[in-house]
Amino acid sequence: MTQRLLFKWGLPILIIGLLVFAGRQYGWAGVAAVGGGLVMWLLLHWTRMMTVMKRAADRPMGWVASAVMLNAKLKPGVNLMHVIAMTRSLGERLSAEGEEPERYRWTDNGGSTVTVTLQGGRVTTWELQRPPAEG
Repeated sequence: MTQRLLFKWGLPILIIGLLVFAGRQYGWAGVAAVGGGLVMWLLLHWTRMMTVMKRAADRPMGWVASAVMLNAKLKPGVNLMHVIAMTRSLGERLSAEGEEPERYRWTDNGGSTVTVTLQGGRVTTWELQRPPAEG
C-alpha cells in the first residue's frame, strides 16, 4: 500500500520538483535537460516492457523451462512484469478477470508447476507442486 501511494503521489511530486528546481537554477535549459532525462527514462522502461512482452509472445502460455528454478528465484514484492521476464512466458490465469488476488500458473515439461498469487500486481505467495514420483 505504501509503495502504491509513493508511485501515485511521490513520483509526480518529485518530477515536478525536479522541473521547478531546474527551471529556477538554469532556466529553460535546465527544464529541457531534466525533461530530456525524464523522456529517456520513460523510453528505457517502455523498451524493456516491449522486449519482455515480445519474448513472452514467442512461447506457449503458462510454460517455463524449469518450475524448480522459478520457485528458487521468486521473491515477495516482485511485480508481474518481472515474473514474466523471468519465465519468458505469460502465466496461465487461474483467477477470474479483475479479481483480487490474481493467480497464475507456470508448468515445465516434467509436470512440475508453480502457482503465483499476486495482490495489487505484486507477488505475495507462490507454491511449487511436483508430480508424484514413479517407482
